[in-house]
Amino acid sequence: MKSKGAVYLVGAGPGDAGLLTLRGAELIGRADTVVYDLLVNPALLRLARPGAELISRGKRSQMPQEKITAMLIAKAGEGKLVVRLKGGDPYVFGRGAEEAMALAEAGISFEVVPGVSSVVAAPNYAGIPLTHRDYCSSFTVFTGHEAEERAEGQLLYSQIAKIPGTKVALMGTDTLDEWTKTVMAHGLSPDTPAAIVQWGTCGKQKSADGTLGTIGGLAKEKKFSPPALVIVGDVVRLRSRLNWFEKRPLFGKRIVVTRARNNAGEFSQKLADLGAEVLEIPAIKRMPPEDKQNVVDAMLSLNSYDWLVFTSANGVTGFFDLFFKHFHDLRDLGGAKIAAVGPATAAKLHELHLQVDAVPDEFLGKKIAETMAKHSSLENCKICLLRADTANADLPRALEEFGAIADDIAVYKTVGETENISGDVEDFLKNGADWVTFTSGSTAQFFHARFDLLKLSRQFPQMKLASVGPETGKVIRALGLEPKIEAREHTAKGLLAELVRAETS
Repeated sequence: MKSKGAVYLVGAGPGDAGLLTLRGAELIGRADTVVYDLLVNPALLRLARPGAELISRGKRSQMPQEKITAMLIAKAGEGKLVVRLKGGDPYVFGRGAEEAMALAEAGISFEVVPGVSSVVAAPNYAGIPLTHRDYCSSFTVFTGHEAEERAEGQLLYSQIAKIPGTKVALMGTDTLDEWTKTVMAHGLSPDTPAAIVQWGTCGKQKSADGTLGTIGGLAKEKKFSPPALVIVGDVVRLRSRLNWFEKRPLFGKRIVVTRARNNAGEFSQKLADLGAEVLEIPAIKRMPPEDKQNVVDAMLSLNSYDWLVFTSANGVTGFFDLFFKHFHDLRDLGGAKIAAVGPATAAKLHELHLQVDAVPDEFLGKKIAETMAKHSSLENCKICLLRADTANADLPRALEEFGAIADDIAVYKTVGETENISGDVEDFLKNGADWVTFTSGSTAQFFHARFDLLKLSRQFPQMKLASVGPETGKVIRALGLEPKIEAREHTAKGLLAELVRAETS
């Protein structure tokens, strides 16, 4: 029997991915198809299950409303669970009601999941409460396009001018001069405090404050453009004391994350939590190794090894993806000691309830070998290195200097990533960035191969490179470039700390 489809109109929130509701996250994870607006934070698409169909609504000219509505009906008619991911709240100037009406008329089952609207979120992130018992106890929301679209616009604005409390104008940037002059003509004082917020709640948020009489000129001078909203009222006076978001250490800094898409999430989120505008441009992705037989042979000889060495979380994933295809019991791993290069790799092994015997303080080939040698003599020890196909020779060379016999087994292949789900590539190539971060030598190599770092450095002289450690720094220098910072602790956490230090010192 054919399953019955349904459409979920989900509010994605105003931009900050953390403002998505739990219900929204659950539905994105279950969806067969996700149709998302251009302004939706692309980080939310990571919640979709593998194989889900992701469709960008794009610009209005690319996919008009009639086409979107027809597609939602058609996809649901095929028995699919469809999520229509809309910026902000579906029913607040989002045309969600029109889509819901069309679904109802077509007999399609639907649900509307409210989202955090920019009406409340953008002022909040700019340090402006919409209400305060000492200033006002109400707020009014209206669209700045109303004067153009409705013949009775003058009457509407005459009413708005007389309503007490805070006033929030959405989509009013292009008509800012018109509607501010109109409400002033109807009695609202030009000295009333006012503020404008562009890209509210995002790392690229931009805001300014003045008065109702000056905000239009200020918006032109500072080149504000949609998406933006304007807040008018005495509560704007509180901005200087309550502006928590824009005081974060990395606020306003554009930072490129080049990690593989499946590894980027936590690092990107921490950067965003510190106020950065994050551009996710994965340089690499993990693929199965070319020669799987080598891995199979190593697995059949696991009991002969004294040590298993994992040099990355990807190595752990790659190895055990293959291991569990051939074995069904973790005890088949044998009794070898385990070394992990770094806390992230160790944490991945701990998820499998495996004890890690050695983790070096510095993630260099020589240091790894020294740490293992402190645990027990490596003379004539048989060691299996489980890592990428393009890993450098420093580690096996260092182990052999201690008298060990090292088998270097590629458990995954690193290839260049070319997919551009987020659309951040175009943004980066047009506007550049303040920092490009590299957490491995392979990310630097493949990013350079795709974009030519030397050319980009000339095009955007303010752009700086950040390396996770000396091994990655060595690769960057081999490309003819110099990293501005090199993390003292050779982890993503250490790199994050170095970025904050560089921007605040």
